[in-house]
Amino acid sequence: MKVRTRSSAIIGALFLAASLTLTATLTTASADEAQAQVVLTEVARAQGPSAGAAGPDGKVWIAERAGTVRVLGDYGLGEPVLDISAETTTDGERGLLGVAFDPEFAHFYISYTDLEGTSTIDEFAVQDGELQPDTRRTVLTQEQPYPNHNGGDIKFGPDGYLYIAFGDGGSGGDPHGNGQNLDTLLGKILRIDPTGGEPYAIPSDNPFVAEEGAKDEIWAYGLRNPWRFSFDAGTGDLLIGDVGQSEWEEIDWAPASSKGGENYGWSSMEGNHPFRGGTEPANHVPPVHEYDRSGLGCSVTGGFVYRGEAITDLAGSYVYSDYCDGTLRTLNIENGEVTGEGDLGVQGGEVISFVEAGDGELYVLAIGGAVSRIDPA
Repeated sequence: MKVRTRSSAIIGALFLAASLTLTATLTTASADEAQAQVVLTEVARAQGPSAGAAGPDGKVWIAERAGTVRVLGDYGLGEPVLDISAETTTDGERGLLGVAFDPEFAHFYISYTDLEGTSTIDEFAVQDGELQPDTRRTVLTQEQPYPNHNGGDIKFGPDGYLYIAFGDGGSGGDPHGNGQNLDTLLGKILRIDPTGGEPYAIPSDNPFVAEEGAKDEIWAYGLRNPWRFSFDAGTGDLLIGDVGQSEWEEIDWAPASSKGGENYGWSSMEGNHPFRGGTEPANHVPPVHEYDRSGLGCSVTGGFVYRGEAITDLAGSYVYSDYCDGTLRTLNIENGEVTGEGDLGVQGGEVISFVEAGDGELYVLAIGGAVSRIDPA
C-alpha cells in the first residue's frame, strides 16, 4: 500500500425543475425476457435530490444538490443530518454530487464542488448510526477547469476500496485531452484506500502504480462524464454510465475479476465511433451498450443491477435511464455481452440518479424533487 500525500462527472444537460408521476406501470419490452410488472411509487419530496446511499439500520440517505443530506423514513425525509450549503455552489453542474458509506458504516463520504469549483471528497466518522460532524476531514481534491463534467459519483467496491468518478474537466470535446492523459485524474475512475494513510493510501495493485508519468490513483480512463456508476451486488461487476458529447450515450462494463487499466476511449472515441477524426486506441474497451440521441435521450444516467427480492422478473437486470428522456430501461448482461434489452416505458422525470437500498430494492431520484421506489405491481 502506498500512502499518498495531498495534491492540490453531472450530466451534459441543464438542470430543470420537473415532477415525477406518483405511480406508473412498467413493462419490460425485450422479447427474450419475462415481463416485470412494477409501479414507481413516490415516497418523498426533496429539494433537488442528486444522490443517495444505503445507510445504517437499513435507512436510505439522500443528498440534495444544494448541500444537505437527509434520511428517508416512514413519513418522508427528516431534517438535515448534514448541511454544507454555505460551502458549495450549484452553478453549472456543481454541488453536492455523491455520497457513500464504507462497508462497515464506520465512515460517511461526500463528493462535492467547493465555492471555487474544486472537486472535494470529505470523510465523516459515523457512531451508533449517526454522523459525527466534528470528525470531518478532506481526503482528496481535484481542481476543475470548467463548471461542468465535475464527476461526483463515489462508491465502495467489493474489495473495500473507495472508487471516485471524475469527468474530463468539461467545456466540450475535451479541449485539454484529459480523457487519454494518464497524468491527470480528470476523465478517470480512481481507486483509493481512504483510511490507509493520511490523507489516503493507494492500493499496491492499482494498474498504473509502476508506470512513470501516470497517476497512481487511476483505475480506469478514457471517460467523458461518468456521472453514475455501480457495482453489481451479485457479481461484483462494474457498470458505468458515461455521458456522450453529441451523438452517442454509452454504458461501460468491467468484470469483477478486472485488474483495472481499462481505456474506454474518450476523447478518441465516442462510444464505438471515432470522435472528430480520432483513431481508436489499440487498447480501447468498447461499451457494452450504446444508444444514439435520435429520440432516446441525451444524457445517460447509470443505475444498478436489480438484486432485490420484491420483483422476481426484474432480478439480474441492469436498470438505467436518461436525464433528458426519463424512461426507465433494462439490460441483461452475461460475460460482457448484452443478452436482452427492455424499455420499461415510463417517464420518470429528469432522472438524476438511482439508489440501491440495503435490501437491494431500487429508488429513483428526479432533480425536480421526487424520490420514488420501484415496487411490484
